[in-house]
Amino acid sequence: MTKIEMEQVRKTWAARVAEFRNSSQSATAWCRANQLKTHPLHYWLQKFQPAHNPPSPTSQWISVQLEEPAASVQSPLLVRVGQAVIEVKFGYDARLLEDVVRTLSALC
Repeated sequence: MTKIEMEQVRKTWAARVAEFRNSSQSATAWCRANQLKTHPLHYWLQKFQPAHNPPSPTSQWISVQLEEPAASVQSPLLVRVGQAVIEVKFGYDARLLEDVVRTLSALC
């Protein structure tokens, strides 16, 4: 289709859309009376939508910020060595724990 033909189709549908909007008929009734299918009318209605009434967006994006859970939320691990109980919290020093357990084990 040439540019001239496309412009002619656009002008034809612009007139049809204006005529439909000025009628008090439903799209189905208007199309039936004008021997047109409803699908093209709906397509051109969207194309010629008034500037003051833009189409509503189908999606909206929102930003989400995730936070790491606080260390205090996690339960401590209890390690028993003989009669001693060691409370180990998240982020502990593994070498220090190993040294403490080794020392307590030697005392028991």
